[in-house]
Amino acid sequence: MQSGWSNLSVTNCVRSISGRTFYVKYLPFQNGSFIALHEDADMLGSISISISSSNKINTAKVIPSKFDSMFVDTISQKVSSMINGICLFSFHSTKQLQLEDMKAIMDAIMNLIIDEGSSNDHKKVDREQTKTL
Repeated sequence: MQSGWSNLSVTNCVRSISGRTFYVKYLPFQNGSFIALHEDADMLGSISISISSSNKINTAKVIPSKFDSMFVDTISQKVSSMINGICLFSFHSTKQLQLEDMKAIMDAIMNLIIDEGSSNDHKKVDREQTKTL
């Protein structure tokens, strides 16, 4: 069990070809993650939650999206599948996304999950080595 605030959030800035800027905040937990994606103002928006268990993913919309609901669900499901756990995804945007925006966001989030997963593997190994000493 982890103690304190060892799961501090990671914030990344994503700029798409269309010139829009998005901010990704990622908060990992042992059994899942919370991802907040917003443009301009630091706000929560539509929320989708996905749970991956035994090769099946269940998704629910907590707050529906005014724009891009398929995109919100897709990211939630993809991340849930990658981490084999729960993904709570929030998205706030001022207008509908373009394909270039979606590609840039998806790439940034996937790279973030992969990078955090590999650093968590190193933390697990360090903890196991500490226990054996």
